[in-house]
Amino acid sequence: MEVKTDGLANVSEIFNQFDFEGDIQKARPFGNGHINDTYRLENTDQTKPDYLLQRVNHQVFKDVPGMMDNIWKVTNHISNSKQADFKQETLNIVKSHGGQLFTKQEDNYWRMFEFKKGTKSYDVVETPEQAFQGALAFGCFMRLLSDFPADTLVHTLPEFHNIILRLQTFEAAVVADEKGRAGEVRSAIDFVRSMAEQMCEIEALRIKGKIPLRVTHNDTKFNNVLLDEHDKGVCVIDLDTVMPGVVHYDFGDGIRTSTNTAEEDETDLSLVHFDIDKFEGFTSGYLEATRDILMPVEIEYLGISGALLAYIMGVRFLTDYLQGDVYYKIKHPQHNWDRSKVQLELVRQIMEQQLDIKKIIAKQASIIL
Repeated sequence: MEVKTDGLANVSEIFNQFDFEGDIQKARPFGNGHINDTYRLENTDQTKPDYLLQRVNHQVFKDVPGMMDNIWKVTNHISNSKQADFKQETLNIVKSHGGQLFTKQEDNYWRMFEFKKGTKSYDVVETPEQAFQGALAFGCFMRLLSDFPADTLVHTLPEFHNIILRLQTFEAAVVADEKGRAGEVRSAIDFVRSMAEQMCEIEALRIKGKIPLRVTHNDTKFNNVLLDEHDKGVCVIDLDTVMPGVVHYDFGDGIRTSTNTAEEDETDLSLVHFDIDKFEGFTSGYLEATRDILMPVEIEYLGISGALLAYIMGVRFLTDYLQGDVYYKIKHPQHNWDRSKVQLELVRQIMEQQLDIKKIIAKQASIIL
């Protein structure tokens, strides 16, 4: 069977290894992801679903079997949840004919999911209501997995949010100064160092076991929530980074990505603003689902978690700039430096508004901090 692929190589040999239903006659590139290659497979049988075929980037995700096992475990747990007040659809994995969660052809790993028809996603949070809906979906995701043993999951990206280790790498890059750039970014280096002790508090609590280990998504951007025609959350997607973590990783990354009014690489820092209304919308949605499962110490540190995740990204961009742009793709020589400045400016603004932030959290959590 010859499959139309819009200029791509014939992928029928690959998708025919999976146990899908119907008849696939066309495959085309889908989405704008930067890590995995994704194709939408269109079904000629309208009673059957379309599918997504993905080639997994195993240079980023070294343990593909472990990652797929994580996804299988958590999606099954959510599907079988008995929590009556909170329900959520999940990604449906299509197994291979041999019953495997993926196939390997030459040096490439492939997997298949059912395509969620009638859903959409947005790259940018434009209103507090959108922030609420995205956060509610991520909060439901954590709630439905609150009784899942997080320590049984593989760390798909080990130490991904460990700011203590990120700072060690950063300091080594400052000392080495391989590209002679430390002088021009001295103000940023000083700011990173001035915030280091406070930004390491959550990680220190995690290491000491003072904050419970939970199943965390770890990439809580708004476009990782599928919405229905009424812009209500249907399903959380992009589960490759699901692994053990703390609630502050998910809450913080949601705040970092939904409340910043500027582009990630904006050069005019006067356009970078922390949108407190979107923060309130996100907090309201997230805590609607999680307020009664979170411990007081978890809620206490939610206020700085947005700053922490922005700080982590600021440190990573700055480290890469000092090392000569070896990790992130850049469009011009100052790109990582520009990215870092935006994130560190967001850190500064979030920390300046801690009083208002804590009031909002206390109100939404129905507690007194």
